[in-house]
Amino acid sequence: DSEMPLLSVPKEVAVGTAMLGVAFATGMLAGKWRLPTPATHAGTGMIGKSSPLRQYMLDHSLREHPILKKLRLLTADHPYGRMMVSCDSAQLMANLVKLIKAKKVIEIGVFTGYNALNMALVLPDNGRVVACDVNEDYAKIGRPLWKEAGVEHKIDLRIKPAIQTLDELLANGEAETFDFAFIDADKESYNEYYEKCLRLIKKGGIIAIDNVFWNGRVLKPRKDDLAAQSIHHLNEKLLRDARVNISMLPMGDGVTLAFKL
Repeated sequence: DSEMPLLSVPKEVAVGTAMLGVAFATGMLAGKWRLPTPATHAGTGMIGKSSPLRQYMLDHSLREHPILKKLRLLTADHPYGRMMVSCDSAQLMANLVKLIKAKKVIEIGVFTGYNALNMALVLPDNGRVVACDVNEDYAKIGRPLWKEAGVEHKIDLRIKPAIQTLDELLANGEAETFDFAFIDADKESYNEYYEKCLRLIKKGGIIAIDNVFWNGRVLKPRKDDLAAQSIHHLNEKLLRDARVNISMLPMGDGVTLAFKL
């Protein structure tokens, strides 16, 4: 059997493409057209926090509950305020939670509780967020606002190492009963969090993993940067993980969504 050439195109297309190529080259030589260079986009980088395009995106997409906004502004004043999940990423999490009609959610890394509140607001009244953190002082900042929003009863805050909480949930027979998980705690434990969440999440459930870019340090993780190495290894593993479908999104500091098959 004669095989089709790998790049087989109809004659008319080939001729048309060649003509277009000549016209393009002529335009380039005449100085009329320019190829976009990296510098062209540098001023409006999509991910940069100070980017005008990012501000435009927030101005035209963010619908923030007033109490969420109150907590975000409170958190911004905190010395570690930069640890908070980006508000646009949080809004996507809430939309996903609502879309899949989630009732049981895990959050690993609560900080001041912005995203716990964000998800609790869209859960049904009998829904719950198992919120894992090791620092109660940070969570105390958000707790009064959980109450003010009328969702405190939906947030089950557990102050202990998250691995311990996840193991307790598994031991309690709660495997494959959760709909959604959000991972945003110590980066060195990301793989372990992911594996345990995968056991706790139902088929069709979603695991969202934050900071998958780690400020770009995943491109060339230094030997002494265990966080960057850990995230990079998980990113590589997720690419080949047949248990999930994935999307890596350039939101905030990078978010990967893993959809359990």
